Amino acid sequence: MINKLPKWILWGGCVLAFNAGCINSTALVGFTHLSASHVTGNVTLFATALAEQHYQQMAMVCIVLLSFLSGAVISGFVVGSTALKEGKRYGKALLIEASLLIISLILFSYQSFWGQVFAAMACGLQNSMVATYSGAVIRTTHLTGLTSDMGSALGNWLAGRSINKKMFVFQAMIWYSFCGGGVLGALGYIHYKYMTLMLPIVIVLSSALAYQTYLLTRKKTAK
Repeated sequence: MINKLPKWILWGGCVLAFNAGCINSTALVGFTHLSASHVTGNVTLFATALAEQHYQQMAMVCIVLLSFLSGAVISGFVVGSTALKEGKRYGKALLIEASLLIISLILFSYQSFWGQVFAAMACGLQNSMVATYSGAVIRTTHLTGLTSDMGSALGNWLAGRSINKKMFVFQAMIWYSFCGGGVLGALGYIHYKYMTLMLPIVIVLSSALAYQTYLLTRKKTAK
């Protein structure tokens, strides 16, 4: 599976993971203290708020969860497939993600909770946009399943069984990319507050441009 992954997918996955890590940590350390990309953690917050009858917090978390879902819906509508295939749809999806992040930045700059909503929507769109390629699962906004897969692979390796080393390396690249983005997002917030989101915006816009350039180059080469 991983042996079939083109380099643009390998490096693109790392760039988008870095991007998601930066968005998530910026949102998390900000005034909302809510994750933009982690549905599991937010569901737990929703459950505890419900149990403790903190209905305002429960409503806020619920809106964020629905926003992530809405982003995935947008991705499904625009991209139309969970399997990665070359086409203009990804460029469009990236431009929509950049637009959502720009709106998020504007709203966050006014200390509006709705900035969190659009950040979560952007993460939902990104995560759904990049799903599978030749059977290999690619997720860029959370690490739970990826960490489990890496742990299982390490266990098999320690037991003397063969593992897909290239897949393990790719998973490790995604892991460290997300972590690196998280560190930079948190540091950026300390110094620049929500203007830190300018970095993910530039990354997504640059990714859209690079992808469209790649498609044009491939089209000219095929002629």
